[in-house]
Amino acid sequence: MINRQMISSIVAVAAFAFISVTNAQTPTANQLNEIKEAQERFTAADKNGDGKLTLEEAKAGMPRIAANFKRIDVNNDGFVTMEEIKAIILR
Repeated sequence: MINRQMISSIVAVAAFAFISVTNAQTPTANQLNEIKEAQERFTAADKNGDGKLTLEEAKAGMPRIAANFKRIDVNNDGFVTMEEIKAIILR
């Protein structure tokens, strides 16, 4: 049976593969570890499972993301996605 954590892991692996192929700079081992940890925390914080964090969800589960919410939410849609978090990690 596939659960939410397995799906999260599959998404993380796929994202790593995509990043490696599309980025001219290959992510470092530290960056990959940060992304993996962020994905796990993101999944736990995303209480409604919609793939995005509101400021309230971030405050409850990812306080560092909440503290930098406006900077991370580059498209100003009021949500932070894992892709936006990955972009910050890879800078």
